[in-house]
Amino acid sequence: MRGHIPVMLEEVMTALSPRDDAIYVDGTFGGGGYAAALLERAQCTVYGIDRDKAAIAKGRALSDRFEGRLTLIHGRFSEMDALLATRGITQADGVALDLGLSSMQLDDSARGFAFSHDGPLDMRMDASGGESAADLVNTLSEASLADLLRRYGEEKRAKSLSRAIVASRPITRTSELAQLVERHLGRGAGRVHPATRSFQALRIAVNDELAELERGLKSAERVLKPKGRLCVVSFHSLEDRIVKHFLMEREGRVGRGSRHAPSRESAREPSFRSIGKGPLQPGSDEVRTNPRSRSARLRVAERSSAPVWNASQES
Repeated sequence: MRGHIPVMLEEVMTALSPRDDAIYVDGTFGGGGYAAALLERAQCTVYGIDRDKAAIAKGRALSDRFEGRLTLIHGRFSEMDALLATRGITQADGVALDLGLSSMQLDDSARGFAFSHDGPLDMRMDASGGESAADLVNTLSEASLADLLRRYGEEKRAKSLSRAIVASRPITRTSELAQLVERHLGRGAGRVHPATRSFQALRIAVNDELAELERGLKSAERVLKPKGRLCVVSFHSLEDRIVKHFLMEREGRVGRGSRHAPSRESAREPSFRSIGKGPLQPGSDEVRTNPRSRSARLRVAERSSAPVWNASQES
């Protein structure tokens, strides 16, 4: 099993600029890469949150190493403000979110995240409850399954693929689904496996990832103190689009009525200011040593002193 390699670590550390006595939230603790780097670079405190109990259990060694400075919390990053409040923390100096899967999750065939390893078709980040990918594959109607593949996987041939999946039920193993998708779509000349989009779609649906991200960004807004930094690493356009829209909205730049019209300025006081003109991408050296990082995009924003936007203020 290969070790966990945190994606765009140096860029995230530069953005957060860890300092002594500060409080940081690693909202997707995973293999603990961001948390460890923060703790090594400053005498700070880190709260590591993960909905995967296996990640929390494995992180205990890191918590012991930085005794008193790393607190591990089993839960969802969308609830970070409530999770921190129960521990007496109401504000943080930085929040980091890596929306990709950890190497630990990908390499464990029993978790069912990867089509490269045969295992049960599960994909639950919190395996203690909820529907698995197999439940969705074997119970959804053909139309609902096609909608899922199209919406979350941006699969162009979703309709015919869902028909093939329904005709092959039951499907309970990752290898079964991957082979079916490859037979139906063909391998092609590209380096991306044809099952990539289908597995992405199922994983997003199983874990409600896009809604979790929307809630998590709002939770980070409530947690960050003025000048606190938010760093979000996303891995596909659906995630990045949500982050981009959230930050544009919170900066007071509302959508255009037409692509030819200028952006309309919001009357509300901006609660964030983006750092940089667009998302950062990993350098060629990182992509070469860690191919998983090739699709990563990092967006960074700084919290203002404005009040948190409430639901009625959102467009």
